[in-house]
Parts: sequence; C-alpha cells; structure tokens
Amino acid sequence: MTWETVVGLEIHARLQTRGKIFSPAASAFCESPNVNISEVDLGLPGALPVLNRAAVECAARLGLALGGTVNLESEFARKNYFYPDLPKGYQISQYEHPLVSGGGMVVRVGGARKRVGVTRAHLEEDAGKLVHEDWDAMSGVDLNRAGAPLLEIVSDPDMRTAAEASAYAREMRRLARWLGVCDGEMQEGSFRVDANVSVRRPGDDLGTRCEIKNLNSFRFLEQAIEYEAARQIRVKEGGGEVRQETRLFDPAKGETRAMRGKEDAQDYRYFPDPDLPVLRLTAEWVEKIRAELPELPRARAARFVSEHGLSESDAELLTAERALSDFYESAVSGPGGVGKENAKVCANWVTGDLAALLNKSGAGISESRVSAAGLARLLGRMFGGEISGKTAKEVLEKMWESGEESGAIVSREGLGQISDAGQLERLAAGIVESHPKQAADYRGGKERLFGFFIGQMMAATKGRANPKTANEIMRRILDQGKA
Repeated sequence: MTWETVVGLEIHARLQTRGKIFSPAASAFCESPNVNISEVDLGLPGALPVLNRAAVECAARLGLALGGTVNLESEFARKNYFYPDLPKGYQISQYEHPLVSGGGMVVRVGGARKRVGVTRAHLEEDAGKLVHEDWDAMSGVDLNRAGAPLLEIVSDPDMRTAAEASAYAREMRRLARWLGVCDGEMQEGSFRVDANVSVRRPGDDLGTRCEIKNLNSFRFLEQAIEYEAARQIRVKEGGGEVRQETRLFDPAKGETRAMRGKEDAQDYRYFPDPDLPVLRLTAEWVEKIRAELPELPRARAARFVSEHGLSESDAELLTAERALSDFYESAVSGPGGVGKENAKVCANWVTGDLAALLNKSGAGISESRVSAAGLARLLGRMFGGEISGKTAKEVLEKMWESGEESGAIVSREGLGQISDAGQLERLAAGIVESHPKQAADYRGGKERLFGFFIGQMMAATKGRANPKTANEIMRRILDQGKA
C-alpha cells in the first residue's frame, strides 16, 4: 500500500519598507553586523514599539492579491521564547487575530494546475541571527535583522509533492516581487521557507508533522521534503512512530536532522502585547489598496496568450518579473510599438536575442542598454523591409555596444536592405550567367540548387538583399531557361 506525502509551507517574506516594523531603524539588508539597530530592537527598558504603516500596506496588498480577507481588526501578541538573537525574550507577532485570513493561488506543475489555499498571513518582527565563525568555537550575534518587518504566509496542507511545494513557493515569490512588497532575495534572508511535512496512507487523517526550518533555496526545499518524507516512511514501516519536532536541512549531506522538540502554541505563552493597541482599519482604506493593485502576473500571462497569441510557456517566461513584462508590453503596445500583430516575433526577440545580451553582461532587464522603444524601432525597420532579419540581429549587437539608435547605425554603415528590383535583377542575371552548370542542373530538375543561387545573392549583397524580392527575381530568371 502506498504512502501519501502532505506538505504545508510557512513563508516569511521581509517587507520592503525603509524602517523596521516597530522602530525607525533601517530595514535594508546590511553586511556589516549591528549597524541597523535601535533601542526598540535591542529591547532596552522604556523603549516602546510604534507600528510602521507601510508594513501594514504591504501586507494588505499581498493579502488582497491572494484573494484573502484583510480583517478590519487584528491584534499583536507576544510570542515568548528565549534565544540569543531575540533581545527582548519575546517576538511581537500575530496569533489569534491575524491581518489576513484565507485566500490562495493556483500553481502549475508540469501540465497540471492546482490551487493551494492560504490559511492566514500575519505581521511579525524578525529575529536577529547568529554568526558562526572560527572564533575558538564561539558565535556572534548580528541584530541588524531584529525587528525587520515580516509577513508570514501560512498555507493549507494542500501540497502532495516536493515539486508542488516548490512551484507554490516560486509563485509566491514572483507575486511578492511583482507587487513590490518583498525583494525575494533568498540569499539575504528576505524570503525564507519552513516546510511542514507528514506522511499518511491515502484517505487517513493527517500524520504527525515535522517542521523543517529556514530553507533558503527552492532546490533545498525540494530535497528536504523528499528526504523527510522518505525518512518518515522508513520510521513507520519499521514499526516506529514519527515524533513531532523541528528539523534542519543539511545541504552538504542532503538530509534533515533533529533540532528540537516541536513547540505548540501553549509553549509560547501568547498574550496580547500591552504596548500595542488593536490594529483597526477602515473598509474604505482596504478598498483603496485593492483598487491600486496592478494587473497580476497570472492575469497578464493569460492576456498575453489571448491577445498576443503567445504560447503559455512564453507568457509565463515574460511574466516571471514585472520589469521584464513591462518592457515587452511597452515594445508591443507603447508609443511606436510593433503592434499586437507582431507580438509573437517581439516576444522571441526579448526572450532570445536580447536575453542573450543581458545574460552575457550579467544585467537585468532594468539595466538593458537597449530600451523597449529602441527595440521596437529596430523591429519596425525589419518588418518594413528596410533591413533583413540577419542584419537586425547585427544592429541589435551594435546598439548594445554603442548605445546608438538603430537608424543611425543602419545609415552610417550602409546596412539598409536592397529592394530595388532593377538592381537585384541585374545581379541575379550575372550570378546565373557565371554558374552555367548549376543553372543547367537546376533546369534539369535539381530544385535544391535554388538555395545555392539565393546564397550567392546574399553573399554578394552581404545579406542585404530583400529575401522576398530576391527569391521572386531569381526564380523567374532561372525558370526562363527551362525547356
């Protein structure tokens, strides 16, 4: 009889605000330890927390984008536990009354789509971190991260494979970055994932879960889930019982190991924070946030398929990042854009030739040396017959290197396409006359030699001959000599 894996994720997204959630200290990532700290972050006596409005706005924006309910009343609580990177001895979080309830998102794994529900999303402050160096087996404490604003997004236990969990986490990161509420930098700790994993026989109640903490890459997330599910199955098939506990993933060994017994809510002794009043929002404020939401990535991808004729895979690729999607859309529909009738070709250039230049230079789309309007003008010259497709690729590289516009490059280097019928006819006649044997073989039935003659024309014009006109003229001249 088979086993079924059950996975729920807790995603911690650091919100993009200038200050921390309860203090004015800078929230941005900093490599130098203990620079971005204040009295509130250190838990000094008499230092009182003040809620950052921007953090609430970011959290509400993501909650609404997930289709959740932004509760008009929510409450902050003290989550009590002792750890060296938690100066106050408690973490300010939300427990019984979170900011966001419900919602979910659709993910795609292979060709299948699946909806993963969201139980809740609540605001909380981050803890600091321990820095383990070779200091005679000692560790340091960096409190830069202490008090940074987090939104913890807790999923329903809807995922059944590591691939589904990875797809959900990737989609959540894409949405958070799209909305500008989190930069998603996993290596900096801005987007961290805890995985709750259990196994059961299909149809049985949920099994005992183990929580794998602080997974900071999608690859590690998948490896940790797969290992942990297999470990729990071995325990159960060996007649043992899975113990509820918190575990860590060791990337070097590809395995999880026990960290501590899993705490339950009562272990944290939650109680309302007496220094923070109930957070009360108005329905008008929530609706204003909803009205300001941009077109979301899934909706835009669907529109690219229906309106631009793109494949689903191309649409997904072009909506991986908002900046990339905006660039492509501007090249198609912006001032001087190529138009929806040429959207597919434009998509190929953005994801192909331009992407290759970006990758080669290690730049993102926002750092592109060729603007969306500049790419559109280049493609417009190609569509209008001024330059060939091959020449357009050469011009794009020159635009990238020099920063010049395509028109200036084409004009200066004489790269315009030759479409003059008289000029091409004289050239074609001379090529046929210079290759009598090939011409005779073609007229004798060797049709494949037509490519040879077109190649000669392109070589003679350095690729500038208008392909359509060149084909028509060469075909006519060769066919004139047929019996």
